[in-house]
Amino acid sequence: MMLHSREEIVHITKQLVHMESVVNTDGEKTIASSLYSIISNYPYFRGHADQVFLQPTANDSMERYNVLAFVKGTKGNSNRTVILMGHLDTVDTFDFQHLQHVACSPEELMEHLKEEQLPSTVKADLESGDWLFGRGALDMKSGLASHLYLLKYYANHPEELEGNLLFLAACDEEDSSHGILSAIPLLKSWKREQGFEYVAAINSDFVAPAFAGDENRYIYKGTVGKLLPTFLVLGAETHVGSCFEGLDPNFIVAELTNHINYNPHLCDEAHGEMTHPPVSLKQTDLKPAYTTQTALAAYVYYNFFTHSWSPAEVLETLKGEAYIAFERAIEKLQQRYQQFGQLRGKSPAPLGWKPRVLTYEEMENRLIEEHGEPFIQHMQAFKDFLLQQENLDTRLFSVYVVEEAWKWMTDKTPAIILFYASLYSPRVDLSEDNEKEATLIKALEKAVTEIQPNYSHPLVTRNFFPHISDMSFVAIRDSQADIQAVTQNSPSWGSKHVVPYEDIRDLNIPVINIGPYGMDAHKRLERVEMTYSFEIVPNLTKRVIELLGM
Repeated sequence: MMLHSREEIVHITKQLVHMESVVNTDGEKTIASSLYSIISNYPYFRGHADQVFLQPTANDSMERYNVLAFVKGTKGNSNRTVILMGHLDTVDTFDFQHLQHVACSPEELMEHLKEEQLPSTVKADLESGDWLFGRGALDMKSGLASHLYLLKYYANHPEELEGNLLFLAACDEEDSSHGILSAIPLLKSWKREQGFEYVAAINSDFVAPAFAGDENRYIYKGTVGKLLPTFLVLGAETHVGSCFEGLDPNFIVAELTNHINYNPHLCDEAHGEMTHPPVSLKQTDLKPAYTTQTALAAYVYYNFFTHSWSPAEVLETLKGEAYIAFERAIEKLQQRYQQFGQLRGKSPAPLGWKPRVLTYEEMENRLIEEHGEPFIQHMQAFKDFLLQQENLDTRLFSVYVVEEAWKWMTDKTPAIILFYASLYSPRVDLSEDNEKEATLIKALEKAVTEIQPNYSHPLVTRNFFPHISDMSFVAIRDSQADIQAVTQNSPSWGSKHVVPYEDIRDLNIPVINIGPYGMDAHKRLERVEMTYSFEIVPNLTKRVIELLGM
């Protein structure tokens, strides 16, 4: 029987949207405290206060919290446990511009939008009565509201639950995942102390059309992986009046981006599904101020999605691509030097530059071999100095570490140093070869078949959720050697950030995403379709829980 969930989930969603919780602001702390109070006041938790938690994040420069709660079913004595997971934070509201003051007030925002010039499709959604607008309405407070509704339902009806239902609302999903990473040790301890047998995690992040005119509503059996490969280019500085006597690192970085950006040959395919190609997220040099000298160093980093490639494979591939780009840059520079010489009636000799590409691990090993303990101690002291700058971005922290290490190189001829400048979000998928994962696949497929007649648009399963999400941190496919390729090539590892990959491996919870459907996430016209999100999503999630033997 379908639950009549819409009205209550609409109310919860609006309540959560009204609590502005932009990532890296005090709003994350405020919403966590409010949500903790809401759950604590449910009758079940008034009698089980030790089963609801406000958990501070670890190794975090900010004060913020996760909210966790669990219901123990009374239908039987099973320790089987399903996690309902989501995040509390949103992106900022600057994109709302003159409507920023109502970005988190859905009713007021929608009234204002009626006076705006809108695309016809958006106007139709606004007038339909089936769409809710506002920051976080789609990503992902409606998904969190659906989970909260189910937590409350089972708290009121523990006799319908065989096993345990665990609710996890994490902070900081939109930036550095401090929330889910802080929750992992707690989930691991409950596995031991509470006897929890984690059979599945159900995330409720938003889903959207895969292409224009796509009417499918997607459910995902895993998630894309994400890396941030970064290239620090060390050139040879010169005065602008003698520009061919040096090698401008910006010139090489530009060739790197021309070669890597949007390159379909760098898409990763698995299970018939393809990642988006790499795209640059930042590109700049390290000159602190204007001078008439060319830059000594420049860097660029790219978003890199994976479905099957390991971090080691990505490094190997991109090292080769960087070498090709370096060669092309040198060839282009030589051609222009020749043309410049001809214009001046001269035949200049070859410039003599050679491409050189090293991974951070290769450079660091070379420097340790050459300089030993003095280098190690110096770099640790330098990292400690950087850590005193609490607001220093992890990406820039990594760049500064590589730049500092380069100063110890004996051979300072131009080079590209390749490394990872942020945490690795592992790719996750489900396999029929694993008993727990096969059980979840079967439960999901049966639930979709049963719920489909209640909704007019197709419910379609895919393997990889196409956006970065906290699903990456509840299971892992990579070997220890694969993870070592990350840690050995991440300059900030162990100081600016640490990920408990081995704890994640110990948990290895099969994870799927059943999330609200909508449009324009992270944009000012962000909106969620209520029929699917507030009726189908909670009922589909509940049916999966039941079919898992809960």
